[in-house]
Amino acid sequence: MTRDELRSKLAEFKLETRGVKDVLKKRLKNYYKKQKLMQKEPINGDSYYDYICVVDFEATCEEGNPPEFIHEIIEFPIVLLNTHTLEIEDTFQQYVKPEINPKLSKFCISLTGITQDIVDKADTFPQVLQNVIEWMRQRELGTKYSYSMLTDGSWDMSKFLNIQCRISRIKYPSFAKKWINIRKSYGNFYKVPRNQTKLTIMLEKLGMNYDGRPHSGLDDSKNIARIAIRMLQDGCELRVNERMHAGQLMTVSSSVPLEGAPAPQMPRYRN
Repeated sequence: MTRDELRSKLAEFKLETRGVKDVLKKRLKNYYKKQKLMQKEPINGDSYYDYICVVDFEATCEEGNPPEFIHEIIEFPIVLLNTHTLEIEDTFQQYVKPEINPKLSKFCISLTGITQDIVDKADTFPQVLQNVIEWMRQRELGTKYSYSMLTDGSWDMSKFLNIQCRISRIKYPSFAKKWINIRKSYGNFYKVPRNQTKLTIMLEKLGMNYDGRPHSGLDDSKNIARIAIRMLQDGCELRVNERMHAGQLMTVSSSVPLEGAPAPQMPRYRN
């Protein structure tokens, strides 16, 4: 089928018609698959996560990223995606005061839009993490509602959060030990190579433009959430595919039963 034929078929079923040809083909194929399944058995909507928490940290950086530079989290955003309504239900955003390199580089300010004044007035990481946990608890995540964390790549959890917890002398939080790496999910679902899973490329292939300011943690998280919504609409079951174990990044097999993250708790301080 040509791209136009695919689009008119999708329009007939009142489905999204934006995206490159491969995406449209996958969307139509999944629609047919879903219809077939529904004829056989009703889908159990209780088994999937109620919410997905999209996180995209911003961290201190220097031009050229010298290998010895220690990155500290300076923005902690969360976008709460309701998987039943497929809408962004809420957002959280707090800035963080760095301890090792309290003065931001010009490069970092220009890249992230986060000024020196913003971080000077911010709380340190343990206090911000406490606020994050309180925010998540108020939304009954891990108690009344099942949820999973989601990131754009492995670095947010395996590098930035891991390093930050060591700097702040706290243990790694249990709620962030497993997550959905959307780059992996996108590549596997739409059958595209890894070099086509950058945020702007994923948006472009799905027929969307970046909305907001690139490298604002909250705006990046909102755009990642938009990709997640489109993937769920296209029939992808986003599921945990990475985890931290003994300080190391590990892959989670797709055959592992679907399990939500635990109720968030403040980790203990390291001895």
